[in-house]
Amino acid sequence: LENFWLAVISEYSRLKSGLICPKSSLVPLSKKYFSFFSIISFLKGITYFTKLFITKVEFKLFKNAINNTSYGNILEELNALNIKPSPKNISQAVINIRNRKLPNPTELGNSGSFFKNPIVSSIKFKNLKRKFPEIVGYKISESETKIAAGWLIENAGLKGYRKGDAGVHKNQALVLVNYGTASGKDIMHLAQKVQNIIVKKYGVHIIPEVNII
Repeated sequence: LENFWLAVISEYSRLKSGLICPKSSLVPLSKKYFSFFSIISFLKGITYFTKLFITKVEFKLFKNAINNTSYGNILEELNALNIKPSPKNISQAVINIRNRKLPNPTELGNSGSFFKNPIVSSIKFKNLKRKFPEIVGYKISESETKIAAGWLIENAGLKGYRKGDAGVHKNQALVLVNYGTASGKDIMHLAQKVQNIIVKKYGVHIIPEVNII
């Protein structure tokens, strides 16, 4: 991603570096303003989320493909399909994996992964590893480790848990689902229950990834 065009729908918005955008303007910005990190950017903040929306993006593509197959089960899926890595094949592998793990929102109400993977100190992760040898984590720096929230939830016995029509998906513990008549409050009560159990069991706080309006 290289550039964005933002439509400003509030009186004004003060972006990073002091840039002020007037109401009803269309502002081109480079990616440096967005502080991207994995799934995080400053647009995730509710202050900006309510004032701005993206109308257009500009991509910079490489002529030579960078076939990264190291994430998750991509390589295993490619081998199962008996196909070589390429942008198209990797895309299909990701789609296959996600279709198996994640519910289709047109068939079962959900907003995808509900919780972020928590980041803890590497010392805390080592302590958790002693108590829970199978815990899944990824070192992101010399001092911090990201833990798979899905593993925490599943290992706490919550995968497939259901109260009324609000539940934790049977195949992917990160996804909270609405089986039909659950209200927003029902989903939030379920989310809070999951958070409380995770804190009690692991001493780790997990927070929502979704924007809650």
